[in-house]
Amino acid sequence: MARDRRRFDQDAIEYHYDLSNEFYQLFLDPLMLYTCAYYRTADGSLEQAQQDKLDLVCRKLRLQPGERLLDIGCGWGSLAVWAAKHYGVEVLGVTLSSEQAGYAQEWIAREGLSEVCRVDHRDYREVSSETPFDKISAIGIIEHVGAANYPAYFSEVHDLLNPGGLFLNHGITCHRRWKRNPQWDFLVENVFPNGDLTHVSYVTERMEEQNFEVLDVENLRGHYSRTCFHWAERLRANEQAAIGLVGQRTYRVWLLYLASSSVNFADGSINLYQVLASRPDPMARAMPTTREDIYVRDRAAPLARALG
Repeated sequence: MARDRRRFDQDAIEYHYDLSNEFYQLFLDPLMLYTCAYYRTADGSLEQAQQDKLDLVCRKLRLQPGERLLDIGCGWGSLAVWAAKHYGVEVLGVTLSSEQAGYAQEWIAREGLSEVCRVDHRDYREVSSETPFDKISAIGIIEHVGAANYPAYFSEVHDLLNPGGLFLNHGITCHRRWKRNPQWDFLVENVFPNGDLTHVSYVTERMEEQNFEVLDVENLRGHYSRTCFHWAERLRANEQAAIGLVGQRTYRVWLLYLASSSVNFADGSINLYQVLASRPDPMARAMPTTREDIYVRDRAAPLARALG
């Protein structure tokens, strides 16, 4: 992608994510996950659902001790720390937010994971010298890429991945009949300056055009409606603290954004898809033919099994 696009992405991410870590702590779970949770029970808490989401991502990627994972747009480092700590992988996370990177670096140091886990404040397009990676995750990134840039984006991710490696793309899409509206214009202007949505078939087609094999597609729309509802309730419960940090206007914009997102996911105008794909390699170990190994609740993480 062009250099001016990188500058635009940097500015947009700083606008959204550098409000302050303290603001996000008012409504996120303790692991600081700002992406769709995964509710395994009807009355599950946000905290448990976000832990289950991390395990779902790690299991879909079939992470194994010693593998190298690149987490594109790693946020505050939640997946990076989780994967290194519970699955024994070596992780590089990258984010365009300096606030997130600083938080993640301190967290990694506290966990004693600095030798196997790192989060850098830089663009994923600047990590080619550290390739290849066995697995790549992009959790909540596709919304910021821009549909016109998908071919270049997926081509770059493909080149960062080992033959036979797995890539999990987790992101928001719109319904095929969705059309840009004043609500979306409001969000782009006030919340996501580089936000851009398209439907899931467009995403998978662009992935296949860049020589990815799509292995699995799962819709978590209902999970994201509930996640946004929990976030909105938590933010509203911390109204005065939020206003003290970001001001009345920003607080009201964010409460509206989270509440309306919950409604839009509930009515199906927007969706959340996890798309698992591979860089094909005829010599690679065969993938499991079912999802059973992903969803067995008491299945221990690879590192726990290795440690016996």
